[in-house]
Amino acid sequence: MYKEFLDFTLNMVKGVAEIQLSYFRGNNLGIQTKSNIFDVVTRADKESEEYIAHAIFERYPDHKLLGEEGGFRGNEHSDYLWVVDPLDGTTNFSQGLPLFCISVALQYKGETIVGVVYAPYINELFTAVKGEGAYMNYGSGISQRIHVSQKQSLNPSVIATGFPYDKDINPDNNSGNLAKIIPHVRDIRRQGTAAYDICCVAAGMLDGYWELSLNLWDVCAANLILQEAGGVIDYFRENRGVSEIAGNETIVNEIKKYIK
Repeated sequence: MYKEFLDFTLNMVKGVAEIQLSYFRGNNLGIQTKSNIFDVVTRADKESEEYIAHAIFERYPDHKLLGEEGGFRGNEHSDYLWVVDPLDGTTNFSQGLPLFCISVALQYKGETIVGVVYAPYINELFTAVKGEGAYMNYGSGISQRIHVSQKQSLNPSVIATGFPYDKDINPDNNSGNLAKIIPHVRDIRRQGTAAYDICCVAAGMLDGYWELSLNLWDVCAANLILQEAGGVIDYFRENRGVSEIAGNETIVNEIKKYIK
C-alpha cells in the first residue's frame, strides 16, 4: 500500500548521499554552531535538507515537512508529514568519522507509515513500512529481514546512549544514568547518531538504547524500524524532549531500573 512512498524515499536518499559523500573529509564543510558550541551544522546538512524538500514538494506539493534545519514548511493542513533529519551525526561527519546517516519518515494523520535510515559511508540501509516488517540492506543489494535481540538480561548486553547539547549547563545530562548502569551491562557504546543507534537495536547489533532530550526528527524513522523489528519504545521522561528507551520488552524494563 505504501510502496510508492518507500520507493520515492529510497531514490531520494541516494541523491542526498551523493551530496554528503562529496563533502565528507573535505575542507569545505562550512562548520557553524547553532544552540551552543557543541551543536554544529555544516553545508552538507543544509544542502541535504534543501534537496529533500525540493524532491518532496515537486512530487507531493500538498504535503508538509518537518526538518531539523528548516522546521515546518508546506501545507500545514495536510494529513501527510515528512519528518527529516538530513544528516544525523553531524559531529561525527564534521570530524571525519564514518558513522552518520540520513533519516526520513512519513507520517499519515500522526502515525508513522514509512521509515528509511541510510548510512552512506558504510552503505547500510534500514527500511520499514507500517505492518510489513523491518529490513536491512548490507550493501549487497539484497534486503534481509531484521529482528531485535532476544537477550533477557543486561549482563550480556551491549547498549548505547548519548548526551544532550546542554550537558555543560544542565546537570540533568544523562551522566548519572550512565554511571548507574555501567556495572550491570557487558558494555556501553556512544556512536553519535540516535537514528543509527536505534536501527542497530532493530537489527540485533545492539541490545538496547536510551537517550534523553532528542527531537522527533532524530527518532521518527528509526522508531518505526525498531517496532517493525519486534522492539518496543518506552518514553521515560516528559520534561526533556523526546526521551526514550528502545529494545525488546525485557531489556527495556531492565534499563528502566537504572535510569531516570
